[in-house]
Amino acid sequence: MLFSTQAPFLSSFYFEGFSRNYRISSTRDATSLNGVGYHLIPIITIRRLVSLNTVVALFPISVLGQATVEGRVELPKSHSAPVMSKHYEIVTHGGVLSTQPPLAVVYLEGSFPKPTSPPTRQIIQQDLAFVPPLLPVQLGTRVEFPNLDDTYHSIFSYSPAKRFDLGRYRPEERPIPSVVFDKPGLVTLRCDIHEHMRGLILVLNSPYFVITDAEGRFRLKGLPPGHCTLKAWIDSKTTHERPVDLKKGETLHVDFR
Repeated sequence: MLFSTQAPFLSSFYFEGFSRNYRISSTRDATSLNGVGYHLIPIITIRRLVSLNTVVALFPISVLGQATVEGRVELPKSHSAPVMSKHYEIVTHGGVLSTQPPLAVVYLEGSFPKPTSPPTRQIIQQDLAFVPPLLPVQLGTRVEFPNLDDTYHSIFSYSPAKRFDLGRYRPEERPIPSVVFDKPGLVTLRCDIHEHMRGLILVLNSPYFVITDAEGRFRLKGLPPGHCTLKAWIDSKTTHERPVDLKKGETLHVDFR
């Protein structure tokens, strides 16, 4: 009996309970499925749950060989009073664009292939605001801009990374107005009707990125091993970077201060 090739998380329960009687096969002995190597991990099951004594779990070698990096980004102090439910928005201070309360985008810089099937993401207009106000995307991503307000919107950008103007459109507009972001950089979103609206799209030449939580903590999983650069985007003028050596199956701790 084979489990799905989408491997689940390998908890310590599997290894602690069965490591004495079973071992994971080496890459050299791994079986192959559609040209991809897999490890076979025998797992004894409870007889009351299944009629078989043993099942075989099929896990991709690439999953077992991925790296993880986690840590914390020191965020600027918030200019707003603390509240139970934080509402994030884009603000400008001295010509610098950032989220308020502060957030950061942590990403791995490198030369990565473009996705064979470009992803699609959304930034909605709701309550006369962009939601989410900050969206990191991989180069080549299509972003849709659905209007959920009971009024017209007119989304545009004059940013060097992407200039566009979607014009005025209604809530029920179909197809949903969208733009493909094919150049890396920061794109500022505006609405020609509601001047207070601001949004940011950070276009990255990388599929490996994550937004921190409100405390600046992050965890970036599924990374390829090797020497590369880890970056933390904080605002339109501030990006920190650290060289990192990622190793198979290991978790690296990195802080940005």
